[in-house]
Amino acid sequence: MADPARRAVLAAPLFMTATATGAEPDAWSFRFPSLEGGEHDLAGWRGRVLLVVNTASFCGYTPQYAALQRLHERYQARGFVVLGVPSNDFNQEAGSNQEVKAFCDAQFGIEFPMAAISHVRGAEAHPFFRWAAGKAGGEPRWNFHKYLVARDGRTVRGFATRVTPDSIELTRAIEAALAAPAA
Repeated sequence: MADPARRAVLAAPLFMTATATGAEPDAWSFRFPSLEGGEHDLAGWRGRVLLVVNTASFCGYTPQYAALQRLHERYQARGFVVLGVPSNDFNQEAGSNQEVKAFCDAQFGIEFPMAAISHVRGAEAHPFFRWAAGKAGGEPRWNFHKYLVARDGRTVRGFATRVTPDSIELTRAIEAALAAPAA
């Protein structure tokens, strides 16, 4: 992984300057580097329901990957996107993007988009996580924290680690967000 100064430089362009034009940013204003190279421009998912989850390969909650994959399969055709964001902020992630990809493929058959390893809390947090924390009650306190973004890209709801992807609480929120019209 690159040194902190290099990561800060690389993260800077991941937030499109909606604020520079006077517009308030929404979820579609952000980009993440992809685990496989390239990037995930959230603007490409405008009008969909987005679940952004900070993940880790070596956490007691890592089995949530399986339930995230099931959510992806269940709701994708209705306009739902899961974006996994591996993070080592809690010292439980692999050393490289390639190791994360190999782990996710081998252990869980992950088919939903995955970002490159990113910070999700603190001063070095990816700009999306800083934005979502401000909208939805705070930054992740542990791995597998979830942010559910409505079709409008502005309505965000946070779900703590203990709320599993297949819980009634989260699936009801996803169903409600999918039922709402796009703005």
